[in-house]
Formats: sequence, C-alpha cells, structure tokens
Amino acid sequence: MAEAKERRYTLGDLLAVMARLRDKDAGCPWDIAQSFATIAPYTIEEAYEVADAIAREDLDGLKDELGDLLLQVVYRAQMASEEKRFGFADVVDAITRKMVRRHPHVFGGADRDAFMTGNVWGRIKDEEKAARGAGSGSSSRFDDVPLALPALTRAVKLQKRAAEVGFDWPSLEPVLAKAEEEMRELKAAVADRDGAAGKNRSKRVGEELGDVLFVVANIARHLGVDPEAALRDANAKFLRRFASVENALAKEGRKPEDATLEEMDQLWDEAKAAEDA
Repeated sequence: MAEAKERRYTLGDLLAVMARLRDKDAGCPWDIAQSFATIAPYTIEEAYEVADAIAREDLDGLKDELGDLLLQVVYRAQMASEEKRFGFADVVDAITRKMVRRHPHVFGGADRDAFMTGNVWGRIKDEEKAARGAGSGSSSRFDDVPLALPALTRAVKLQKRAAEVGFDWPSLEPVLAKAEEEMRELKAAVADRDGAAGKNRSKRVGEELGDVLFVVANIARHLGVDPEAALRDANAKFLRRFASVENALAKEGRKPEDATLEEMDQLWDEAKAAEDA
C-alpha cells in the first residue's frame, strides 16, 4: 500500500505558526520578546545569505534562504498586526498595487517601447516619493535612501540621486582622475607625521580613506558594476588563493605561521598563475 503523501504547508500555515510563536500565553519567550528593532539585523543577514546562495549557484540553498527571508516579512507583519497597524494581507496588497502601477506598459496599455526608453519607471517613482513626502516635511531627494544599506551600495544610490539632477561627472575619465587625487590626499594624510597628532591625525586619515572609497563607488557606478558584488568576488578570490597557499604548505607539514612572507608570496603567485592559466 502506497504511503500517503505528506501534506505541504502553505503560506497560511506559516502565518499561523508565526502568530502562535508570538502568542503571549503559549508562544516562544524569545519570539515574544522581539521588536522591530531587535530583529532588523537578522533581516539584513538573511538578505546577504540569499545573495550568497545565488553567487554560489546553490539553488537548493536558495530555496531555504528565501524561506528565511520570507519569515522576516511574516514576522514584521505579525508584530504590526498586534499593534493594529497593518497585516500581511496589507503588505501583499501594497506591493501588488505598486507593481501594477509601475508597469503601465504591461497592465495599463501604455506603449512598451516608450516605457523602456522614456524613464517612465523613474518618473513614477518620483511621483510616489512626492506623494509620500506631502505633509511629512520631507524635502531632500536623498531622504528615501536607507541609512542601513551597506555603505558602498548607499554611496552608489546617493550618487545616482545626484546624477538625476545633473550633478555628475560627464564620463569615467574625470572620475578616475578624482580617484588619483583622493589617493594623493590619503598618502599626504598618512605621511603627515609632523601635523595633527593622535585622534586628529587618525580622523583625517579616516576621512581621506572614506573619500577614496566613495570615489571608488562612483567608478563602479560609471562602469555599471555593483561594487558590493565586485568586493564579494574579490573576497572569494582571496580565500581561494590563500587556501592554495595553506594546502601547499600542508603538503610539507607546515602551517602559514611556519612560513616566511617571501615563501607565502611565492605560493600566492603560483596559485594566481594556476587560476589565470
């Protein structure tokens, strides 16, 4: 006799589980104690884990990570419903309306080619921002760029906002020249041992380094490269090559701390050459 197929859980089940976890009498003490602020870091972490699964082309892992990210949405919707502010259905309604509103060439009969070439998406977003800002005292075009974004990503978004009103370099070349200028200023700050000392000198070095990173983000924007993705790739490359160094030393019964810098540099160059071959 064939075994009965196990029932698949639904979104409704997930909503019910979250409500039970938050039940003040029968729920989980940890879940009950959480607030919007305390679980915010988990949302950021889960989003990164989704990106990581995509980068590793791990679709099985992606399924699980998307579930974890969905839980964050359900969690917040449950807390908001407890405060009688909104519920999960309101979240679904809001995003569905937004998608329909922002795609008039699909749902509203607008010309598809005109939409793709006329920055209609941008104009619709501007109209939405203006509507949200009415009566709220909001006046800056940067107000909706979240503070919690990774710094490189936020830098690119700030630069894009400025570029929309013409405050931008006309091409890549002056951005590269600016990067060279900022590097010179950083070197000068580092070398200024006779100038401001202690915290003041450290602060200046930090500010100049920040300027370098900001202009690097601008280079990425002009090149159409996601700086966060580029840095993640660089991190992965570093780990991969250093693992080759560790493996080569392990074959000799040694660890990195047993080798000289020159030996590790040589093994690093060999790992790099093997990847480039």
